[in-house]
Parts: sequence; C-alpha cells; structure tokens
Amino acid sequence: MSLTSSTMLLLGTPAPFFSLKNVDGKIRCLDEFKKSRALLLMFICNHCPFVKHVQSGLVSIARDYQTKGIAIVAINSNDVEKYPEDSLQKMIEESKSAGYPFPYLIDETQAVAKAYRAACTPDFFLFDKNQNLVYRGQMDGSRPGNQVPVTGSDLRQAIDAVLSEKPVPQDQKPSIGCNIKWKQGNAPEYF
Repeated sequence: MSLTSSTMLLLGTPAPFFSLKNVDGKIRCLDEFKKSRALLLMFICNHCPFVKHVQSGLVSIARDYQTKGIAIVAINSNDVEKYPEDSLQKMIEESKSAGYPFPYLIDETQAVAKAYRAACTPDFFLFDKNQNLVYRGQMDGSRPGNQVPVTGSDLRQAIDAVLSEKPVPQDQKPSIGCNIKWKQGNAPEYF
C-alpha cells in the first residue's frame, strides 16, 4: 500500500463547481449548498483501508454538524473499471451499510478530483459560507495501526472556527491515505 498526501490546495481558493450523480440517482451540484454555513467536501472510496478506518468518524462528524448548517458531501473519483469495488452499485451498498447521512457522489470522469487537486482517500476540503477554502488536510492523526483514536479533532477544530466566525488555524497537516485510482493516462500533473 503506497501512501499519498494531500496536495494542500491554496487557502482562499473558491470551491470548484461540480455536478455529479448521487447514490440515490439524483444529480447534486455545488450551487445547492450556497446557503450553508460551510461546506465539507470529502474525497473517499469504498475499499481504501484509511477510509474504512475513519468511517465511523465521518458519520459522527456529519451527525454532529449537519444540524448546525454544515453541508457535507462525499465524492468517489476512483477508476471503477480497475477497482470495481468502487462502482456506483457498491457505493450504494456502502452508503447504506455505513449509514452515511450525506450525499455520496461518483466522479466518473475524475474532473472534479482534478479541479480540487484531490490526491488521496480520504482527502478533506472545508469551505466557508462564501465557498472559499479555509481548511484542507487531515481529519485527525489516526491512521490504521497507529493506535491513535479516531476523533476528527483537526477537522472539528476547523469546523468549530467557521461556525464561531473565527479564523481557522493556518497550521494544517495534510491528509494521508491511498492515492486516488486514476484512469490510464488521466493522472494530473500535480500527482
């Protein structure tokens, strides 16, 4: 298993547009979340051990913050031909079994992952009420096998700052996980 870190997209970057199919078959787009107090975008997938490790933490964060006006969206950008366990049908199953209370979208062309400079799963991007990037990086310091509990502390601190209209700390650590599984010849230059 090779480890990949976030590219750490420049803070202040406006959220790139997306319009993708959700596991319920509906198209969801960035504009739906304009009235949210913040938007958390997570690049995840079904099979990555790093995502599986934090899965209950993702659900916990969503349950704690969606009621406070935070929009949360997960996106799977993996090549489903080479990784059929990340297919839309498997995403539907995963969303149900994990109890995801947020949209889980498929980025079949991988254009959205490229627009966000997503590199790994999981990779987190938090945008403020104006949809400008205020946090990118790790959920917390927990990794499979390191015995650090999954708390979501880094991500929670950033969300709490946005909710209280305070600056998000600038010292942000990259997320680490499996690389996004790019289609043949589709890997971006930053990767």
